Amino acid sequence: MANAIYIINGPNLNLLGQREPGIYGNGSLDDIKADCNAFASKLNVSIEFRQSNHEGMLVDWIQEADKKARGIILNAGAYTHTSVALHDAIRAGSVPVIELHLSNTHAREEFRHKSYISPVAHGVIMGFGGDGYLLAIRAMCTLLDSTNSL
Repeated sequence: MANAIYIINGPNLNLLGQREPGIYGNGSLDDIKADCNAFASKLNVSIEFRQSNHEGMLVDWIQEADKKARGIILNAGAYTHTSVALHDAIRAGSVPVIELHLSNTHAREEFRHKSYISPVAHGVIMGFGGDGYLLAIRAMCTLLDSTNSL
């Protein structure tokens, strides 16, 4: 989808609704995708929604989005805290990236406090569950509109 906003999801997010609902909620990733599509439609923007458990696939999609998308919303899951490869892929690109997390990672285990994505992201949204995706879409639209008016 040319000019779409890519929403890229990392490992274990396919297990939403089953995995630790006290942290991640009861909704599935398909529920979040449906909410994102409905919200994006109201804003008259298109999204490309993807999920993979494989780090290299996420890197490929970030590189693809740099050529085909207007921006990236990235929930890298656990790769947030480990992946120099994702950091480098974002840094090499030119489209804005918003880092997204369902939970507040700073209120969790110490190892989740470090992000390799934050230093190369335009902003971070965390702790709002599935609604964080809608906040990120709104923020990306605002960011893109302000960039277009420069």
